[in-house]
Amino acid sequence: MDESWALIAPLLAPGRMGRPVRDRRQVVNGILWKLSTGAAWRDLPERYGPWKTVYDRFRLWSADGTWDRLLAHVQQHSDAVGTVDWTIVCVDSTTVRAHQHAAGARKGGPGKAKRSAAPAAG
Repeated sequence: MDESWALIAPLLAPGRMGRPVRDRRQVVNGILWKLSTGAAWRDLPERYGPWKTVYDRFRLWSADGTWDRLLAHVQQHSDAVGTVDWTIVCVDSTTVRAHQHAAGARKGGPGKAKRSAAPAAG
């Protein structure tokens, strides 16, 4: 893992002046844990630091193109050393279902009937 980290560490943004910056390796590991488990950001284990810090860094790096640069760099390096098999193609066909309320379903559910305004016979 140290070799992998040495490959990508120079591409991550340097720390800003002011408050101490959270260890970038710890943050990257937290992001990778979250993405691999699918867990909520708030469920991030404490060993990766505050979930909000990890989330904010993920959003920042997504917005400024850091992830794209990391991917391109790793692909170029891997191709240069001959560890990429370009004959293999992988297509991800993941399906994500929205919750029924996000899809416009009635709040009462499909089995609930509307109440009638007429008095009951009896």
